[in-house]
Amino acid sequence: MKKQILVLCATVLLAACGSAVKLDNVPVEDKAGTSVSQAGADGAGAGAGSAVGKGGVTSVDVGKSAAQVALPAGSRLVYFDYDSFIIKPEFQSIIEAQARFIKADKSRKIAIEGHTDERGGREYNLALGQKRAEAVRGALGLLGVADAQMEAVSFGKEKPAQQGSDEAAMAKNRRAEISYR
Repeated sequence: MKKQILVLCATVLLAACGSAVKLDNVPVEDKAGTSVSQAGADGAGAGAGSAVGKGGVTSVDVGKSAAQVALPAGSRLVYFDYDSFIIKPEFQSIIEAQARFIKADKSRKIAIEGHTDERGGREYNLALGQKRAEAVRGALGLLGVADAQMEAVSFGKEKPAQQGSDEAAMAKNRRAEISYR
């Protein structure tokens, strides 16, 4: 009797694991938003009428090494709100450009320096500066930059970018700066 119940349970379990989804013909969506069937992606349907090859792929210049890629023209500074280490959306493009540049050469190393304004105690500002540097490091890591290429350090309020106690000066001091080594 126990064997029959065990066989029945195993049969029910295996039947529940079955799926009616056909894995051989899964549609693939490219970045342009057009659907490409698996047959078209593996070359069987890659004729003039298929969507493969129409995605705007650019050619790669093999003669240009990764070390010759120019440093991004944009800023290397990410500014933060008062008492915050949340990266604002307007600085995402800076982080993405820096990530592309760093990933192009695995020998590149950076230091992400976290800074604060003059308000708050020394220990608090060192901790906040570290959180800002770690936030940028985390964002770069999510974009594929290796941990071994990055170091996050905090200077707190010790190295202000601009002297002064007005809001404009303090806003310039609440930053994370990417420095290449």
